[in-house]
Amino acid sequence: MRVLAFAASNSRQSINQRLVRHAADVFRSEFVPAAEIELLDLNDYDLPLYSIDRETEGGIPERAQQFYDKIGAADAVLVSYAEHNGSYTAAFKNIFDWASRIDMKVFQGKPMVILSASIGKHGGAGVMRTALDSAPYFGADVRGHLSVGPFSEKFDDGRLTDDALAKALRDAVSNLPHKPSHS
Repeated sequence: MRVLAFAASNSRQSINQRLVRHAADVFRSEFVPAAEIELLDLNDYDLPLYSIDRETEGGIPERAQQFYDKIGAADAVLVSYAEHNGSYTAAFKNIFDWASRIDMKVFQGKPMVILSASIGKHGGAGVMRTALDSAPYFGADVRGHLSVGPFSEKFDDGRLTDDALAKALRDAVSNLPHKPSHS
């Protein structure tokens, strides 16, 4: 069972990276101990700003193809969206735009849990709405979602400290498949 996990942020101190790592740990420790978790860092996929002119002149960058292929090789995806001005971060939107030129179904039918965290009390509610609305259009099979905020009051020492949120996270990741979807 291969799980791809990433924060849709390029912040080196990303609270969303901490949340998605925790979600992956919960999935592995409570549901699939043999799960192989690959935690991506969007900083490894820094690309020029997408434009049709750049695509026409140089094609799809290799790192965009690698990102797309990582999703394709996974049995499930965990993603935690950082919210910038109520929407996706520019770093995520850019890699996503490049990957969508390979195939609009970027998420390739993969079972997915969508997370978001913010320092505010709404836990990234704006980006969560956008992600939930658009994910199926882009090929995601959304199995659960959770917003966490204010993050510093709900998360400490690498885990959720709010019992209701911890249960909601377990419930969300329990909906991911427990066996590989392909050989």
